Order: sequence, then C-alpha cells, then structure tokens
Amino acid sequence: MPTTLAGRELIKKYIDDRNISITSLAATFGVGKMYMTQVLAGTRKSAAANELVLKIIETFKIRPHEGDE
Repeated sequence: MPTTLAGRELIKKYIDDRNISITSLAATFGVGKMYMTQVLAGTRKSAAANELVLKIIETFKIRPHEGDE
C-alpha cells in the first residue's frame, strides 16, 4: 500500500494555516475526531484511511507550493 505521508503533511499544514480544527474536519467528513487524528498522524493505516486522505485533498484542492517541499 503506498504511503500517504506527503498528503497527510499537506493536510496538517492546510488546516493549521486556516485554523481549522480536527474536530471540524472530522465532522465535515463524517468520522470521529480520534479517527481523524489517527489518520493524520499516520497511526491508522488502511485503504479507508488512505481514501479519506485523498478525499480531503481533492475536496479542498490542496496542492504543494514551490519551496514547501
């Protein structure tokens, strides 16, 4: 299964920059706060967790910026 580290880091930066709480993000995507925390920390590794990461990235159109890598 491919790693989602880069995607998780992009999401964490995105929500931090915009003061979006993990609770709000979890509610938006219909999952619990603890599950979202585990997904973003990388401790929850499954096809469903990877799909959630991809769904968040696509929903918010999160893309890396030059110099952020």
